[in-house]
Amino acid sequence: MSTGHAIPEFEGRRILILGDVMLDRYVRGDVQRISPEGPILVLRYADSHTVLGGAGNVANNIAALGAQAILIGAVGDDAPGRALAGRGQKAGGIDIPPNIDLRMVTLPGRPTTTKTRFMSGMHQLLRLDEEETTEPTRAEADAIVQQFADALSSCDIVILSDYAKGVLCDRVLDHSIRLARQAGKRIIADPKRASFGAYREVSVLTPNELEITRATGIPIDSDKAAIEACRHALSDSGADAILLTRSAKGLALVQYAQDALLLPTEARAVADVSGAGDTLVATFAAMLAGGASLPEAARVANVAAGLAVAKPGTATVTGAELLGALHRQELLAFDDKMVTLEQAIAKLAEWRRGGAAIGFTNGCFDLIHPGHVRLLNKARARCDRLVVALNTDASVQRLKGPTRPVQSELARATVMASIGAVDLVVLFDEDTPLELITALRPDLLFKGADYRIDQVVGGDIVQSYGGKVSLIDLEEGHSTTGIIRRMTVIHDLP
Repeated sequence: MSTGHAIPEFEGRRILILGDVMLDRYVRGDVQRISPEGPILVLRYADSHTVLGGAGNVANNIAALGAQAILIGAVGDDAPGRALAGRGQKAGGIDIPPNIDLRMVTLPGRPTTTKTRFMSGMHQLLRLDEEETTEPTRAEADAIVQQFADALSSCDIVILSDYAKGVLCDRVLDHSIRLARQAGKRIIADPKRASFGAYREVSVLTPNELEITRATGIPIDSDKAAIEACRHALSDSGADAILLTRSAKGLALVQYAQDALLLPTEARAVADVSGAGDTLVATFAAMLAGGASLPEAARVANVAAGLAVAKPGTATVTGAELLGALHRQELLAFDDKMVTLEQAIAKLAEWRRGGAAIGFTNGCFDLIHPGHVRLLNKARARCDRLVVALNTDASVQRLKGPTRPVQSELARATVMASIGAVDLVVLFDEDTPLELITALRPDLLFKGADYRIDQVVGGDIVQSYGGKVSLIDLEEGHSTTGIIRRMTVIHDLP
């Protein structure tokens, strides 16, 4: 899958995260024997380290991408809590990236939420949770909201990271959503409530399948059910969109009055799914903060989540790793665009199920020049998907003579597939693309304005089923024949 867009610059984007901040502590060692005191493993200590977890892991992912994170949450009146509240970059042995601005509210009488995992190699033997999930008092909730209000004007987008640990109580949720909307900030909420009504009027909700089933009562056993549940959740929450995470089945993005976008998982190998949702939400928010559309943000976030699950523990994905993965996808997409007629028919059927208008144009495209690129861009602007049919080498020779084509059909198809305006490339061996047009039944047939509509091959067929023939003005001064003629003249000069 190709994103079709360059990743925006994350540097300088400011994302405000409000939610349940935790600590993830990892204690590692070797297991070599069973305890004589009982049937339990003995873990011989080797080392330990502690990182931000929960909403803090969202902030870690934002920082890894290169954006700025403002993290607001609550900690206990204990040693780790005091260290975090002090905002030190080496707080209590916890490495805090410099581009995370910690703004913690201390809640007396409760511990800082900490999850300690005892590990042997890649295996987790035991997890110890220290936490208190009661809601903060009214005064404590107001202090959290005040921190949020103070930071709101300096951020580009808001994330509400709910881990059901009490921070995002009704009072905090209600006030923070109202303040963010008044400030014109988009709000992404990762929900944990049984009812999505608590997140009313956020911009995007990012539940998983279990959470949306619990909230809507619709079990997710198919793509159709997933879309149905998302539309129910839209109605219940008043959100603008639902980004549903579906584990091995990928993502679903559902917006009002638009076709759903279903994205397959990008994971190639799974080491640990811990924190992959945080990576997805962080990347999605950073993309939106950079000006991406919802579908663009969802596609890139899907790639980032696929990278995260290939790493052990609550891992982060760097901007460089994400950019590298997107570049690899673009390279692979060139090959994916070059298809047989049978593959083209199947791909067009898939696009049509999503409501896409299919455009079609054809030619030899021997030496692609600026005139070609502008024609293709103009055609793509008038349709949702553009198919380009290329004459094979044998077809070009019959039409242009034995000295043509200058470039082989593989070279021409590869160059054509690299053009962003082109969605599919298919070769045809006949003198005209009539058989292709009959088989593919495009909605729009494009040709240069040097033709009349009645001269366009296949135009009558397209018009017979309600399609349209569209003539596009050509750029003067550009032609393959002219380029070849100039090359010949230069070659013959003494």
